[in-house]
Amino acid sequence: MVFMDENFLLTNETARVLYHQYASEMPIIDYHCHIPAEEIAKDIRYSSITDLWLGADHYKWRAMRSNGIPEELITGNGDPYERFRAFAATLPRAVGNPLYHWSHLELQRYFGITEPLSAESALRIYDLCNATLADPSMSARGIIKKSNVRLLCTTDDPADDLRWHRLLAMDPTFRTKVLPAFRPDRALGIEKKDFVSYIRSELAPAWGREITLYSDLCDALRDRIAFFAQNGCKAADHGLSYVMYAPCTQEQAEDIFRRAMSLEAIDLYDQLRFKTHLLSFLAEEYAKQGWVMQLHYGVKRDNNTKLFLQSGANNGCDCIDNYTPAAELTDFLNSLCERNALPKTILYSLNPIDNAVIGTVIGCFQDSSCAGKIQQGSAWWFNDNKKGMEEQLTSLANLGVLGNFVGMLTDSRSLLSYTRHEYFRRILCNLIGTWVTAGEYPCDLTVLGGLVNDISFNNCNRYFEFGLTD
Repeated sequence: MVFMDENFLLTNETARVLYHQYASEMPIIDYHCHIPAEEIAKDIRYSSITDLWLGADHYKWRAMRSNGIPEELITGNGDPYERFRAFAATLPRAVGNPLYHWSHLELQRYFGITEPLSAESALRIYDLCNATLADPSMSARGIIKKSNVRLLCTTDDPADDLRWHRLLAMDPTFRTKVLPAFRPDRALGIEKKDFVSYIRSELAPAWGREITLYSDLCDALRDRIAFFAQNGCKAADHGLSYVMYAPCTQEQAEDIFRRAMSLEAIDLYDQLRFKTHLLSFLAEEYAKQGWVMQLHYGVKRDNNTKLFLQSGANNGCDCIDNYTPAAELTDFLNSLCERNALPKTILYSLNPIDNAVIGTVIGCFQDSSCAGKIQQGSAWWFNDNKKGMEEQLTSLANLGVLGNFVGMLTDSRSLLSYTRHEYFRRILCNLIGTWVTAGEYPCDLTVLGGLVNDISFNNCNRYFEFGLTD
């Protein structure tokens, strides 16, 4: 076998045909990522492969910590080459980790490098990558163009003025659509220390009025939703510990909000009631706009206080949460469904044990408004490895309708991570090809190729109503 050649992960003939003749040339829609719109608008350049690879990639940081690398060479201000070499020395030991595949796919696709990365090859590869990055085509926009990305959705706070999105929308030289996605986590975070300052100092000024009542908060968020919609937004996203359901009246929400704004401590039950009421309000507003609501849950964040204080959030110290409240998830969705306020919804759990739960939950709330109105999201974060993707796809196929799946996203801060779409497509084609080879599905390449193209691009385009044409 040749290491990561053109048939990488494609173990049967049907898989190879499906990938090379159908999936490989399909463009990319990255409907959820964390790349700042400012970086794209400014078309930033990267000083070195270290800056591009290690600047904000907590996957790599976790692996390096696990290999005993000093923090100075991970998130600190160590010498760029020494930081790169520390990662290069770590990578060969990460056998079975998707980082090994992702890193080498990035080296192949963007830098033309097929040599495995290691401490021994680090200097050669470092110099080759930096020489390639010096080419004007390797700017932020250039990388997006090389990746065949037709549209991407960033992740944006309700208080954002979206100036960079507006500049991009007015720029005829850049053909990739960059749309905002509404992420109101801080407005829901009533337990957070910065909740009051966020409401008073960021959200209220963006709205243009003071926020003193809960009804003011709802009005402000409704106004910001309308503003985001005017700027092309098609989706909202929420990062939750779990999907809660603690019924709450408007009057109770008003009282909880008043006490929070007066700096009173809010107990856990009242926190959950407030979040249930506000998330329900937001979901109904999304439904009115025709947006897609994305719920990411099952994560416990910022577990290492020492590192959090040193380098902040998103530093690689999050983990899977083992609390899986299927009853609360279904009750929440049902409460929206009962009043015709359930938007198109994608459910992602960081805990892979939830695959079957989600697969059965989504089947309870489908309707004729669109195919696959309620979706299980792609294998997320710690699960977007080969086995995790296979398990998510298999579970969804077993319990739902795989052909309506909206496919892969990057959920990344790295512009090179678009190779994860290739990784996903190879795994998808191989899984379907394996079923065909086993006689479990007919070898009708017209039907199978259509399924692969739909999952790679078409379903997402239709579901979010992006309106892209070939």
